[in-house]
Amino acid sequence: MNISKKYSIGLLAVVMLLASCNETTKKEKMKEENTAASEKTVETSLNEADFDTEIDGKPVKLYWLKNGDLQMAMTNYGGRIVGLWTPDKNGKMTDVIIGRRSTMAYVDGPESYFGATIGRVGNRIAKGKFKVEGKEYSVKPNNNANALHGGENGFQDKVWEANQSNDYTLVLQYTSPDGEEGFPGELDAKVTYSLIDEHTLKIDYEATTDKTTVVNLTNHAYFNLNGEGSGTILDHKMQIFAEEFTPVDEGLIPTGELRKVEGTPFDFTGPHTIGERIDANNEQLKFGGGYDHNFVLGSQRSDGMNQAAKVVGDKSGILMQVYTEEPGVQFYTGNFMASKNALKSGAKDDKRTAFCLETQHFPDAPNHPDFPSIELKPGDTYHTVTEYRFSTE
Repeated sequence: MNISKKYSIGLLAVVMLLASCNETTKKEKMKEENTAASEKTVETSLNEADFDTEIDGKPVKLYWLKNGDLQMAMTNYGGRIVGLWTPDKNGKMTDVIIGRRSTMAYVDGPESYFGATIGRVGNRIAKGKFKVEGKEYSVKPNNNANALHGGENGFQDKVWEANQSNDYTLVLQYTSPDGEEGFPGELDAKVTYSLIDEHTLKIDYEATTDKTTVVNLTNHAYFNLNGEGSGTILDHKMQIFAEEFTPVDEGLIPTGELRKVEGTPFDFTGPHTIGERIDANNEQLKFGGGYDHNFVLGSQRSDGMNQAAKVVGDKSGILMQVYTEEPGVQFYTGNFMASKNALKSGAKDDKRTAFCLETQHFPDAPNHPDFPSIELKPGDTYHTVTEYRFSTE
């Protein structure tokens, strides 16, 4: 073989090698572009490795959702929101939902509800007892004498099957066996979390059953619109679009009455700071240690949904509006937070440093025939939507 021929073969090999490298680089770049939006782009102490584990033989992970300036971290353990970032009035990305730094922090911590998907039945059931089609069922009490948020091991303790088909949507599914926590019927639950635009978190709940049962799903996000670890929420300005609320007894079980808010510390039909009347000499506030009550929605509607609430962070200027297809919303002001949990920012969950707006059917609904029913029958589909819309003012 002459030198010219050797040179030609060598040159061809080099060209082919460079072409192969270029193709590999293109594929890697495309992969990076396809996944970039679902990776974290905000400053946070969260580390994916701290969430990667197995519970009951099922994989647990941390997932990132992003749409424009709105970004959210979720884990399929408990179907929970770990953090949500949105710009404040100065454009600073602010984490408005409190959370923990790892899966095991949720598993081992004294507070299991932070950011979680709640079921089968959110809120309280008196003495854990209820009837379906004339038959009595019992859920073991886990909140003094009553059952709270689905019993001892509700949906917040389950590993959900997760599917992230794009950068802004996470679909979670869980099948609750017949008899789990005392509830009748096998329940197939599906909850879709999506950032439908750069301002809105949409939560779409669905469920079906093979036996008549009860279901009342919600999310238990704890909000601080000034940012996690920024202090109390007492100076947040709150407006709740409800002319009535459901008063409770000492165990926080509704009495069955729908009481007018007018003339009471529960009147948020106009904006008030959360702390303005929270320690007033009022029996209902004493029962809850502050606000921990269901408000009756329907007085203001938009786009086929109830406008539930509007709240503004006093320092950040972040405005959150809540819209829902549900007839009620539980307003909770972190009265039982007790500095026992370290948050992802390093701060503790001090009393009243976060609030909840849990969209729902009314508490203890199965034991109050006059309340909107939460029964679900075979062949029917439970379906409800809630949206949290963020902006600044």
